[in-house]
Amino acid sequence: MRHFLFRTALAVGLVSGAAGCATGRSASLGTSASAIDLTPRVAVISAFDAELDRLRAATVITATRVINGRTHYLGRLAGQDVVLLLSGYSMVNAAMTTQSLLDRFVVRRIVFSGIAGGVNPALAVGDVTVPGQWGSYQEQVFARAVAGGWDHGGMAGDYASFGMMFPRASSVVALHGQPDSLERRFWFPVDSASVAIAQQVSHSVRLARCTQTNECLGREPRVIVGGSGVSGPTFVDNAEYREWVWRTFHADALDMETAAVAQVAYQNKVPYIAFRSLSDLAGGGAGRNEVRIFGRLAADNSAALVLAFLKALPPP
Repeated sequence: MRHFLFRTALAVGLVSGAAGCATGRSASLGTSASAIDLTPRVAVISAFDAELDRLRAATVITATRVINGRTHYLGRLAGQDVVLLLSGYSMVNAAMTTQSLLDRFVVRRIVFSGIAGGVNPALAVGDVTVPGQWGSYQEQVFARAVAGGWDHGGMAGDYASFGMMFPRASSVVALHGQPDSLERRFWFPVDSASVAIAQQVSHSVRLARCTQTNECLGREPRVIVGGSGVSGPTFVDNAEYREWVWRTFHADALDMETAAVAQVAYQNKVPYIAFRSLSDLAGGGAGRNEVRIFGRLAADNSAALVLAFLKALPPP
């Protein structure tokens, strides 16, 4: 999700998500929390409507199901049995929605599609990033000010601080060992087979350069597969903070959901991959934040790559 600004900018003139579902026969499956769909599906998740619109419009939807207030769209997309849904904004919503999904569906793989802020100075708005790992970079210790610096009480991790803010790894339940045993983990790796498929299709997708109102990017957008991405519950539009994120984590992109989905996928041993197109430069660009102009273009570029990925994905 990138971000609340984009939601405001798109409030006028967008095609409603419900209209995008008209291609399929929609029938409610009910709202029973105990009901489980047994068809192995690829879960396609976005944070908000404008990120999911193009994918939902391309889906032959055969049924819908509302769970905890979220509509789950069941159907076929690019040759795959899928369930499409919105995670909602930010980390808590993303984690809650993903776990609820995994509790009720047989999920082969999680695919996240959306927009992000660009961090890597070599990248530009419109580029699509497919990081090989994601971390929660705003899991932090706010250190005590002391003479000559900061005292984090030995609770910080291995990363340089931004002032008093010291990043640390997330506490997760260990996959091996006694129940309730914990481990510290910062990076959650993306499914390697999915990364290989994304790399395979990355050169075959034509990404948009111009918006529908003929505002164009300075160059043709690119696909970048590999590297790192970071997530946290804050909207970032600050050049100094962006530079620290690049120096500290060498992240290509930052957003507000993916690392939460990654942690849930890790705990449940479900493969995941995230496609994040850059809608803005997280404060690194000249003038106002670019998301109001290029947010929709970025969302559609991500969706275009996701469609190519799903077409290349082997059946279960």
